[in-house]
Amino acid sequence: MGAYLIWQALQWLAYVRRRLQTDPGFYAPKVALLCPCKGVEPGLERNLVSLTEFERQNYEIFFILASATDPARSIIDRVAKSSRVKAHVVIAGPPNGCSEKVNNLRAAIEQLEPEFEVLVFTDSDGRPGKSWLHHLVAPLGDGTIGATTTMRWFIPNRSNLPTALLAAWNAPIVTMLSEKGKNFCWGGGTAIRRSVFEQSGVLDEWKNSVSDDYSLTSVLERNNRSIVFLPECLTLSYVETDFEGLLEFTNRQILITRVYAEKMWAPAAATHLLYCLTLLLGTALILGDVFEQRPAFHLVTLTFLPLLLSAIRGSIRLIGVTEAIPAGRSQITGQAWIYILLTVFIPFLYVVNFANSLITRKIRWRGVTYELISPEQTRIAGLRT
Repeated sequence: MGAYLIWQALQWLAYVRRRLQTDPGFYAPKVALLCPCKGVEPGLERNLVSLTEFERQNYEIFFILASATDPARSIIDRVAKSSRVKAHVVIAGPPNGCSEKVNNLRAAIEQLEPEFEVLVFTDSDGRPGKSWLHHLVAPLGDGTIGATTTMRWFIPNRSNLPTALLAAWNAPIVTMLSEKGKNFCWGGGTAIRRSVFEQSGVLDEWKNSVSDDYSLTSVLERNNRSIVFLPECLTLSYVETDFEGLLEFTNRQILITRVYAEKMWAPAAATHLLYCLTLLLGTALILGDVFEQRPAFHLVTLTFLPLLLSAIRGSIRLIGVTEAIPAGRSQITGQAWIYILLTVFIPFLYVVNFANSLITRKIRWRGVTYELISPEQTRIAGLRT
């Protein structure tokens, strides 16, 4: 299994390098760039400004808020006013039976003029590069493609353990997306033709959903539409958190996965549990042999070989990411220990997340508590005080 994962990582790296050498093409339709926002987060203004600086002008930005009194409003107004491309501020109002983010997107899309041919979804906590939009949209010139997508890469903005754990927890997700694998859309970086979006009935799917990206993925799969992963569009996201925020984020992601993508959740849960049990059992047997003064080299080899293979896989992943995001290379390599060494122990955090997803259906997301009854039913449980 370990050798297979290394081979898989090398295949992923080869795909990254091929994509980086691929010309994106000349397809340049009118794009609606949709960015739901809520609250003020570290680097928010710089993140939003980056959305106004893409190396193409054939797009308009839609900053979407649930409330006109949102703390981010003043920053958004300032960015929109100074933007070199046309920027709109949309007030969506409170959600009813879906998440605020989904409600924000639905409200903005329903107001779009017919001239917009492509929808691009992004998040306020990402900081994409100047060529990001063109590279994400241009492949849609191939009408057989359902959507293009990418993934975030967390860079710690604070030198504390919870932030480092969050960055390490997120890193393996990048290699879940591949050239020929069963890809899924990421809400922070997905492009789709408006015609495909409408024909697939995404707005109806979103009516009672908490997850914009998993619901979009499900619709595309049902309609046999492909999702193409574009590593050249990997997006930097500068993060800082504490232990409460770490568990809130990671538990939310895994519970959403269980509700909306159980076929992905189940094997992932089994794999992480087996990894952790192997390490714990092997360590116990090694300590027993040491205390009884018996040779333990064979047990040490078998127990810690998965750690070595995991570190090698992390190193290969890191090479691909630094090549795909040259602007963040120095920051990423300066904290390489997080993505290579700390990632080795992250399965234990994943096991905590999987266990949590078995005992609750509630998540907290930007101050709102949701109960995920099913993929088609969401209950807004209340606001966090």
